[in-house]
Amino acid sequence: MATKNRTEVTEFVLMGLSSQPEMQPVIFGVVLIMYLMAVLGNTLLVLVACSDPKLQTPMYFLLSQLSLIDISLTTIIVPQMLVHTLSVSRTISYNCCMTQLFSFMTVGSMEVHLLGAMAYDRYVAICDPLRYSAIVSHSLCLRITLTSLGVVSLNSLLYSVLVTRLTFCGNKVTHFFCDITPLLKLSCTRPVVNEMLIFTEGVAVVVSPFFFIFGSYVRIGIAIAHMHSVAALQKALSTCGSHVLVVMFLFGSLVHMYLKPSSSYNLEQDRQVAIFYTLISPMLNPLIYSLRNQEVKGALWRLFRKLHPQAVSSLDFRQRMSVNLLRSKG
Repeated sequence: MATKNRTEVTEFVLMGLSSQPEMQPVIFGVVLIMYLMAVLGNTLLVLVACSDPKLQTPMYFLLSQLSLIDISLTTIIVPQMLVHTLSVSRTISYNCCMTQLFSFMTVGSMEVHLLGAMAYDRYVAICDPLRYSAIVSHSLCLRITLTSLGVVSLNSLLYSVLVTRLTFCGNKVTHFFCDITPLLKLSCTRPVVNEMLIFTEGVAVVVSPFFFIFGSYVRIGIAIAHMHSVAALQKALSTCGSHVLVVMFLFGSLVHMYLKPSSSYNLEQDRQVAIFYTLISPMLNPLIYSLRNQEVKGALWRLFRKLHPQAVSSLDFRQRMSVNLLRSKG
């Protein structure tokens, strides 16, 4: 293939999830439903965490930030993906592609750091509960969030700048968004520097937080093993269990995508896996955190009562009638 100068590539063609025309309406419908569920679920979680007085704690502050990250992550990718699914032209301009790459890497890396901060919050709450308020505060969580945002933004900027310096020998991206791996595959020469950076920075951004989370949960596990209160044990397992599930889902897909030798990349397989951490995981996170957490479920019910008092009164009336009927029969 003839070598092209980078400036000649003014746009890229995103190949999407499937090249079969008959599958496009199905893909559009499924992705749209999942996207709406992800946005609505995470938005509801943010509203509950911000409005309920009982959830004004650092833990739920971090959870609301995670929900905002999930909303941002899906919105960076899915709306354009939906347009391309039903469009004959699947092009994206060079500048928009680089912007999407930078935004996705920033938000994705930010999610990893937030999960690390949430693990630390759980560690202090369970292993050192008497000093929790003194150690973990809203101001500390805010500083962690802003510092992480600055670090991952610089890291993503470095990645993006290195990609812009590549010379591309084609513009067909075997993916549904501008991710770094399929873009590197279009390089006319092997991008050794970029590949090394992906691995080394991947270790710093992904593996290091994972080991931090793992270490935190080892200590938490030891503390749980010595608990004698059933109520405290159930509360610890409910809050930590949700977080462990989210960590397993996210880190498993990230390691598969970015921390393997370049020779083993399979772009067809990778774009299927990418659906998991760009859409499925953000959709499931609100369900995982709400269904396994009594405090969140209670806050959701209080919010529903506030928004629909008449419906709640009707439900309470029917419940009382049912109880009275059962008592009269007894």
